[in-house]
Amino acid sequence: MPATLYSFRRCPYAMRARYALVTLGITVELREVVLKSKPEALLQLGGRSTVPQLIDGEQRFPESLDIMFWTLENTIDTKSAEQLWPRDAGKQAKILAWIRFNDHCFKQWLDRYKYADRHPECSEEFYRAKGERFLKRLNKRLSSSEYLLGDVLTLADIAVFPFIRQFAGVNRKWFEGSEYSHLKKWLNTFLDSDCFKVVMKKYEPWEDGQAIINFPEPL
Repeated sequence: MPATLYSFRRCPYAMRARYALVTLGITVELREVVLKSKPEALLQLGGRSTVPQLIDGEQRFPESLDIMFWTLENTIDTKSAEQLWPRDAGKQAKILAWIRFNDHCFKQWLDRYKYADRHPECSEEFYRAKGERFLKRLNKRLSSSEYLLGDVLTLADIAVFPFIRQFAGVNRKWFEGSEYSHLKKWLNTFLDSDCFKVVMKKYEPWEDGQAIINFPEPL
C-alpha cells in the first residue's frame, strides 16, 4: 500500500517534495488540500496540520525535507538517489548549507516581498533588495556550473528552485529584466521540464471516500 501525501500544489515546500517523488519514481496516494478548509483526516492526525505531510504506515513525515529524505531511502533508483544526495560528507554539508540559507534566511524576505502590503514598515523594493542577496550568491555559483554543486542535479537544486520561482513571480517583468542570467537559465531548466509539468498538474481537493489518486501519474 503506497504512502499518503497531503499536499497543496502551489506551496513551494510541497512542490519540492513532489519533485523529489517524481525524480525518484515513487508513487504515493495524493490528497490535495485546500488550506482554508483542511480535511478532517489531516486534522485528526494531531499536532501541526501544515502541508506537505506524508504518512507511511505508522510513520509520519511532517516536513518537506523529511519527505525528500524518505524518497531517498525508499526509491529503487539508487543511482539517482546517490546523485541527489552524494555519500561524500563534504558535499552533503554543502547541500544542507544551501537549503538552510534558503529556508531560514531567504524565505523571510521572500514572504515580505510577496506580501509587502502586509509589512508596510518597509517598501517592496527594500524587501526585494534583501532577497537579492541570495539571488546574487546563486547567480555567481551558477555562472561556473549547471547546478549548485556542479554539473549534476542534487537535493539543493530541488529544494531551492520553488522559492526562486515564487520570488520571480512577484514582479515577473523586473525578474526577466534583471542581471541574473545564470539564475534565470537554471530556473527555466526546472520550469520547462516534463517533471515539473507532472508536479504542477492540478487536482481537485481531496474528500473522504473519493477514488484514490496516485501521484505521480505516468508522463
